[in-house]
Amino acid sequence: MGFTQAANKSAGQRPIVTIRLATVDDAAAILEIYNYEVESSTSTFDIVPRTLNGQRAWLAERSGAFAAVVATIPNREGVPAVVGFASLSPYKERAAYRTTVENSVYVLREHNGLGIGRTLMVHLIEVARESGFHSIIARIEAGSEASRALHQACGFVLVGIETEVGRKFNRWLSTAVMQLML
Repeated sequence: MGFTQAANKSAGQRPIVTIRLATVDDAAAILEIYNYEVESSTSTFDIVPRTLNGQRAWLAERSGAFAAVVATIPNREGVPAVVGFASLSPYKERAAYRTTVENSVYVLREHNGLGIGRTLMVHLIEVARESGFHSIIARIEAGSEASRALHQACGFVLVGIETEVGRKFNRWLSTAVMQLML
């Protein structure tokens, strides 16, 4: 199951973005995207890079509404290249929370601003609705204006700030909690 959508590009060109289920063959590309964020940004509070085997295991554990998806665009040779990934995860373990999910969206930095994150987000929202979930929670490093703006553009509202709940790069980090009611 996948879908294709043209993403906005400031130069007027619109790369064709295809969203499809991630496979184990995508592990290396997902690992590259994720580990860059682990090592150089606060978009994830992970501080230890994943291994290729760890990434493969993560993909193998994902299925149904919680499956990972990838965004691809044709590279210079016209071959689809993974430029982003996204997933839904259970929000909390207790049974009462089962109708709420948490989202994750990551895009290669060199492809930011092309609408790929929004295309992934729209897909996740559709999957969550079709799967019967009631709400989606996004936990975003509070200073990440781009991520907060993306979520707001997709209908999420800020429901709170968790102050200094994480520590990375020798500084305290707060989390903005945003929610979309489906």
